[in-house]
Amino acid sequence: MGKQDKTERMYDIVLFGATGFVGALTAEYLAAHAPEGLRWAIAARDTAKLERLRDRLTSIDPACAELPLLRADVTEPASLRELAEHARVLATTVGPYLEYGEELLAACADAGTDYLDLCGEPEFVDLMYVRHDARARETGARLVHACGFDSIPHDLGAYFTVQQLPEGVPLTVDGFVRSEAMFSGGTFASALNQFSRGRHMVAAARDRKRHEPRVVGRRAYAPQSAPRYAKEVGMWALPLPTIDPRIVQRSARALERYGPDFRYRHYAAVKRLPFAVGGVAAAGAVFAAAQLPPARRWLSGRLKPGEGPSEEKRAKSWFSVRFVGEGGGRQVFTEVAGGDPGYGETAKMLAESALCLAFDDLPPASGQVTTAVAMGDALIERLREAGISFRVAASRPDRS
Repeated sequence: MGKQDKTERMYDIVLFGATGFVGALTAEYLAAHAPEGLRWAIAARDTAKLERLRDRLTSIDPACAELPLLRADVTEPASLRELAEHARVLATTVGPYLEYGEELLAACADAGTDYLDLCGEPEFVDLMYVRHDARARETGARLVHACGFDSIPHDLGAYFTVQQLPEGVPLTVDGFVRSEAMFSGGTFASALNQFSRGRHMVAAARDRKRHEPRVVGRRAYAPQSAPRYAKEVGMWALPLPTIDPRIVQRSARALERYGPDFRYRHYAAVKRLPFAVGGVAAAGAVFAAAQLPPARRWLSGRLKPGEGPSEEKRAKSWFSVRFVGEGGGRQVFTEVAGGDPGYGETAKMLAESALCLAFDDLPPASGQVTTAVAMGDALIERLREAGISFRVAASRPDRS
């Protein structure tokens, strides 16, 4: 069976996990910003919770009184296949994805349905590439992971920075992340899970490398550097061991615009050295605790998936990712910035990604692809209109 015809499907977008904290925020965003004529539905395992959510959405848009409610459960593969077969685009907030994600992704790959998630788990992404990329290419499905704060600001920010630099030359980009916000419960749970699975993560990455086609005549890499004082931004830079640099690297491997030789480095940026030292120590302590099941269980109870801060707390939260790009005798400073990264902006990014895949004129793509490869300029424009800033702060000849 080849590429699937999705024009006659019942729904443009189905949101799975809509009753969770970030899922509900995403549903609220769609209710407030959906274009006229959007055919969408919300899905979860608890119909009563879906009904209560629909009541809230109806207060935002009275048309939501007729919003379809779809019951589906990760333990019931037939229900997930039915979701995939009826949707053009399926967005899921149900994590940790390593535990709950594969059946739905597999159903989308088989049905030719575009799939979006908020996954920041490298092991899951690598396993899904090995197991389902080839099938998705056959059916035309686009499998796009990390469509929230992991990793849209970093992936599209690096893509945006590259566009400000000369073509056809070696390029380097460094990203520096700052934020004032809480992690989401789902992000924290995923991080703990990954910290406890170091050997599995390395094995999955090696297996993926064996299956990936070699890039001929070009190079793209994302080395992890040592902590340093970054004079270019006037802050201490701590390497961030997140999925983000891997996503940027995959975009660079896929798109020739990144040049013949591309390097990306990813940092957390802090102004004072004591905070830098404390951050390294805290990260090390969490990593060590995650290796011990009792300590991991205690940590997981501190912030559970589906929980989150108050609206007042979210309103005060913000993020900024500054990029420094160099190549071809030019140096450019760019920034991607917005509000609450773990919840409000993540919901916005996921919703706009779903709308982008459903309605925008995009380059041909299929299989496991990044946001830059699948949506690129179209998604940047959507996010700008939605209030997330992509800007050039400075551009000048490189005098380094």
